[in-house]
Amino acid sequence: MNTKLLLKTILLIAILLLLVIMGMNNRQTVDLSMPPLLPKVQRFPAAIMYFGFFALGFLSGTLITAGGKGSRGSAKSKPEK
Repeated sequence: MNTKLLLKTILLIAILLLLVIMGMNNRQTVDLSMPPLLPKVQRFPAAIMYFGFFALGFLSGTLITAGGKGSRGSAKSKPEK
């Protein structure tokens, strides 16, 4: 088993656990104001905002790390004889 993949999975599960804890304990409504992007103040439960910001950050990180030079094991490489 790949140790690096196992550690990444454990870290992701721990972060998701923190999101569940925040969602269970932060039920009050909070205001989000972003005048250039949103004309009106948005009111949502804090847990929804935590999840939304986490999702945007996770998606951004995935898009930044994905792609690039191409796959390492490409089909163009010749098999050894």
